[in-house]
Amino acid sequence: MRRKLRPPLPPRHGLDPARLKMPAEGPWTTLREHLVERLPRVAPERIEEMLREERIVGLDGPLGVDAPFVPDSFIWFHRDLPDEVEVPFEVSVVHRDEHILVADKPHFLATIPRGRHILQTALVRLRRELGLPTLSPAHRLDRVTAGLILFVITPELRGGYQTMFRDRLVHKEYEAIARYDPAVVLPREISSRIVKERGVIAAQEVDGPPNAETRVELIEHRDGLGRYRLLPATGRTHQLRLHMSGLGLPILGDDFYPELTETPLDDFTEPLQLLAKVLEFTDPVTKERRRFESRRTLEAWTDLDAWRRGP
Repeated sequence: MRRKLRPPLPPRHGLDPARLKMPAEGPWTTLREHLVERLPRVAPERIEEMLREERIVGLDGPLGVDAPFVPDSFIWFHRDLPDEVEVPFEVSVVHRDEHILVADKPHFLATIPRGRHILQTALVRLRRELGLPTLSPAHRLDRVTAGLILFVITPELRGGYQTMFRDRLVHKEYEAIARYDPAVVLPREISSRIVKERGVIAAQEVDGPPNAETRVELIEHRDGLGRYRLLPATGRTHQLRLHMSGLGLPILGDDFYPELTETPLDDFTEPLQLLAKVLEFTDPVTKERRRFESRRTLEAWTDLDAWRRGP
């Protein structure tokens, strides 16, 4: 096996530099010409500025404005960070040992860097706060969902923990708050086919062989609201939100289902009342049976007015 090249640039803000491999051939004379064509979202002036400031490096060091295009070579650089809305909630640690870390994520904090969320993500915060530059997630949670995420500290063991989720060897329990309807008979198993098209924000249920399964149980109800236990057997995008909406019980705070609503990123009122409550699995390294439980609660159940007001 070929060894992965070590970046010649150190991490910045808990993030590794981006790496690009040059094509085997092409019409470009200089690296700048190639990058202008390859990175259309970056202004040509910014690319030239990064080269002048020696922010783009190869294996032998910084590359200048006149650096030639070298086929099959590698370059590294740190991307410019977007302006981000600070998420005013902390991510806490439920468990940490030599190989894994279990975090309890708040609502509104993305799991990993993507799009407009870079520094305001659970991964980057934990890498920086705990000094764990190689920390990586074994799975993900939606930005608006709170609760447990398993991270791997030892890079070479990440595959084993990811495989647990892929092969459905992890018992997951969620809690949700939605309206109570005595006409909806529970518990019940829900099976449907869910598709999520690239570039489309919302997923949808369509005709065809089921690929998503959820068991829905009612824990208790009062004042027109129900507290539900959701047990997913699969992990499709927005599966729990779609299945609850399909029952006519959309989760409180869901601005995607049944109707998509635009919400500003700095609006922290009425968070989605969905919590990844329990993770349980046999550790692939130690062979121990492990069970972790979130310390968070869903605010709409304990104080509906406070949930609506936000922080």
